[in-house]
Amino acid sequence: MKIDYRVNHQIRAKQVRVIDESGLQLGVMSADDARKIAIERGYDLIEVSATASPPVCRMMDYGKFRYQLKKKDKKTKKKQHIIRIKQVRLRPITDGHDVQIKVNHARKFLTGGDKVLFSMYFKGRERAHTDIGRNMFDNICKNLEDVSKVEAPIKIEGPKLMMMLAPK
Repeated sequence: MKIDYRVNHQIRAKQVRVIDESGLQLGVMSADDARKIAIERGYDLIEVSATASPPVCRMMDYGKFRYQLKKKDKKTKKKQHIIRIKQVRLRPITDGHDVQIKVNHARKFLTGGDKVLFSMYFKGRERAHTDIGRNMFDNICKNLEDVSKVEAPIKIEGPKLMMMLAPK
């Protein structure tokens, strides 16, 4: 998020509200007087709120101010987590122990904050037995109900059965 601040001679307002380097308000004065005071103290005059009436200007070192903004921006980006969708593929003939291993992987994904898409592919005559897949998905939901909620219920799209779980 990039915001351009007006500094020193770029400030166009005639009257500004001035805050000094320690955070104390010096009051409303002309921009020229505020600039002179800032230069005497060895600081820059930065317009931090141009929309206020009169605009708010602050006395501080502009380089240090930009550095602090970059640092804050990096910190907020670091805290953000991009939610990814992890897919777990099954077949109706998948053994119970193998299903449990896939459920454990899904549990790791869900506790990590990612969504999990379970998909089951049916081939040939298996398509007539989608009830096996529904039962398997119901058992998976029961196993993962402590860490997840169903975001998209079980649905059939062509030869596959799908269900989406999201972290609680």
